[in-house]
Amino acid sequence: MTQGSLSIIIPAKNESEAIGEVVAIARQAYSDAQIIVVDDGSEDGTAAVAESAGATIVRHPESLGNGAAIKSGARAASGEILAFMDGDGQHDARQFEGLLQKLDEGYDMAIGARDTGSHANVGRFFANGVYNWLASIISGRPIPDLTSGFRVTRAELFKDFLYMLPNGFSYPTTITMAFLRSGYPVCFETIKAATRIGKSHIRPFRDGVRFLVIIFKIATLY
Repeated sequence: MTQGSLSIIIPAKNESEAIGEVVAIARQAYSDAQIIVVDDGSEDGTAAVAESAGATIVRHPESLGNGAAIKSGARAASGEILAFMDGDGQHDARQFEGLLQKLDEGYDMAIGARDTGSHANVGRFFANGVYNWLASIISGRPIPDLTSGFRVTRAELFKDFLYMLPNGFSYPTTITMAFLRSGYPVCFETIKAATRIGKSHIRPFRDGVRFLVIIFKIATLY
């Protein structure tokens, strides 16, 4: 795979403190890749900072949600391989290398599974454990990190599922379950995630319920 066939998509909302370094590291690691930052209605200088660091900007005039930003980025991407990461400083683009190697081995999606120390807090760690356990039962295979936003996949297959992706924070749950239930090979590789910079936009109760609903919805559809 040549770097020119890679598009890195970074959804961002009010991430001006972190986005510059996130883009700079991605640009340094993959100089020929297309780097797209989707500014989801930010009220700070997220877009300007990201553009100065070398990213192509896609703007939402208002906040439509993390999943909506992912869909906008995928539609704007020209690469045969799509790589997704957060813009809040948790993810390091240099860790894409191990995931890209898995695509070369024949997998259609490779997901960065956060190690034990990479979760925001004990409550989030416990909740993710429940989602992983339930999704593993439904899919019939071990899923160590259902909600990770750090992943690479084949663009042609990913775009087939755009119509199914929710506009909120549960896009990783949807796409992971959809790929597994469709019979596409998916693998997980352990990564280390840093502490995010700034305030999280996730609402644990509301988004947690949505994660559970999506798991059952995909199980029913496939």
